[in-house]
Amino acid sequence: MHVLSYNDYLAVLWFLVAWFGFSFIADVSPLHKRTLAGHMENYRRAWMLSMSARRNRIFDSNIMGGLQQGTAFFASTALLAIGGTLALLDSTETILRVAGDLDLPVEQSRTLWEIKVLGLTLILAYAFFKFSWAYRLFNYTSIIMGSVPETEYADPEQSRTFALKAAELNIIAGRHFNRGQRAFFFAIGFLGWFAGPIVLGIATLAVLIVLARRQFMSNSKSLVMEANPLAFLDAATQKPRPSNPTPEDD
Repeated sequence: MHVLSYNDYLAVLWFLVAWFGFSFIADVSPLHKRTLAGHMENYRRAWMLSMSARRNRIFDSNIMGGLQQGTAFFASTALLAIGGTLALLDSTETILRVAGDLDLPVEQSRTLWEIKVLGLTLILAYAFFKFSWAYRLFNYTSIIMGSVPETEYADPEQSRTFALKAAELNIIAGRHFNRGQRAFFFAIGFLGWFAGPIVLGIATLAVLIVLARRQFMSNSKSLVMEANPLAFLDAATQKPRPSNPTPEDD
């Protein structure tokens, strides 16, 4: 006897196509440059280049600390959520009995229920790996930031090279963080499957619309694309600067 119905297969297929299809469009395709995350990459590069010209980099360290703390929070949340889903496997009979007593639209098949819980667990595990790796990459970015020489005391090209390396690593970390968050959003859509394949399809579509709007049509995207931070930075670097710092500069 087949546990999954034809509608279940279609709903799960739609869920996977929506998730991985949107990830491809937002992260890999040429449309990536038009997304909110794509525009923010230029701001990350401008940040690292500006940081290389600063003597006091406490401000930059505080920003990195905030990024790391936020990533650690989501990684911890993913672990707690995984623990919660595993606890559901031990309480399957109780949950199904309560759902039946309350006439909730929950599938009464124990096997199907466990498949759904395991699927949700896999999504959360994927998110955890993404967040944990992003946290590690932010650590590496901090180390490279510490190795960036000041432009006033070193070859400007060398300083720029190190700063851009830190920026690219920061960008990669941000991409992994975004994928972890995206997994969280689609996990919310996946919850609809517990109420049936039709609800899963509708919930997935709702999540897809929300994510697409945020990346391509949100007010946040309009704000960050109003100016090119790298263009302003290049213009600023054309101003004459003293070759040797004077005591008054200190």
